[in-house]
Amino acid sequence: MRREVDLEQCWQNWFDRRDPIARERIIVHYSPLVKFVAGRVGAGLPNSVDPGDLVSAGVFGLIDAVERFDPARGVKFETFAVPRIRGAVFDGLRSLDWVPRSVRSRAREVEGAFQELEGRLGRAPTDEEMTAHLKITAAEFQKWLASIASTTVGPLDRALVAGAEPRALTGDVPDSPAMMVEESEVRRLVRGELRKLPEREKLVLSLYYDEGLTLAEIGSVLGVTESRVSQIHTKAVLHLRARLSATGVT
Repeated sequence: MRREVDLEQCWQNWFDRRDPIARERIIVHYSPLVKFVAGRVGAGLPNSVDPGDLVSAGVFGLIDAVERFDPARGVKFETFAVPRIRGAVFDGLRSLDWVPRSVRSRAREVEGAFQELEGRLGRAPTDEEMTAHLKITAAEFQKWLASIASTTVGPLDRALVAGAEPRALTGDVPDSPAMMVEESEVRRLVRGELRKLPEREKLVLSLYYDEGLTLAEIGSVLGVTESRVSQIHTKAVLHLRARLSATGVT
């Protein structure tokens, strides 16, 4: 109880006179939230990515949230802060340039093939059509998917931005009403495009992101190997990204 009272007083001091000591105490109080979000984003990343770097980036998002928070909006601080922390962590991840250029290039080629073939055929292309378009063998296509897989396993929002060209960490996460409407529209578009994916791809994404199954557990459900599930998952994410790109969402 005493701690809750102290936190309320810190918030009051911050709102009333922008007390820097109160601001510091609020940031320290909510620092575990940064570690939680950074941990979720960093799940499954290569060992070369230092979790501490993601936490450090997330702190910028927390600071931004504290400075922008307005309780009059009727939203809990945690609800307001999490998207800003996550956005800052993603910015930090991109600035680390953790995805090799060769992998980003292959991911873009596969996405481009999905987009072009789907537009031309009016349906999802088969693996054979994809390999013919990319001018590679079936074995090479599976190797491409395997190399891209490590960038797409993890939270769906991370998977959708993995492979993008890195940009500098800004910590600037707009929270205007227009931006909130835009974010809501993006979520609606993602859900809509998910429903249009081939059944097997849609099922793998649903089991992984909605049901929380591991790739190995999904393999048991589908009766295939874990590596095959990983390939389907990667292909589904790239397919989804291609569809979103076609609608103007990057």
